[in-house]
Amino acid sequence: MNPQKSPKKDDKDYLRKGARLSGMALQMGLTIYLGNLLGKWIDSKYTTDFAETLFTLLAIALAMYAMIRQVTQLNK
Repeated sequence: MNPQKSPKKDDKDYLRKGARLSGMALQMGLTIYLGNLLGKWIDSKYTTDFAETLFTLLAIALAMYAMIRQVTQLNK
C-alpha cells in the first residue's frame, strides 16, 4: 500500500505546479512577441514583406514545443 501524503504537502505541490504553469505562459508570450519583433526588424532592414509572418510562426512553433516538453516533464 502507498502511504498517504499530508494535505499541506499536496497544497504546496498544487501551488508549485500553478506557478510553473504561469511561468510557462509568460515564457510562451514573450517568445512569440520577440519572434514578431525580430521579423518586423528584418522586414524593415531588408525591405521584405514575409519575415514578420515567418518568424512569428517559427516562434509559435518553438513556444508550443517548449510548452509541451515542460508539461510532460511536470507530469512525470
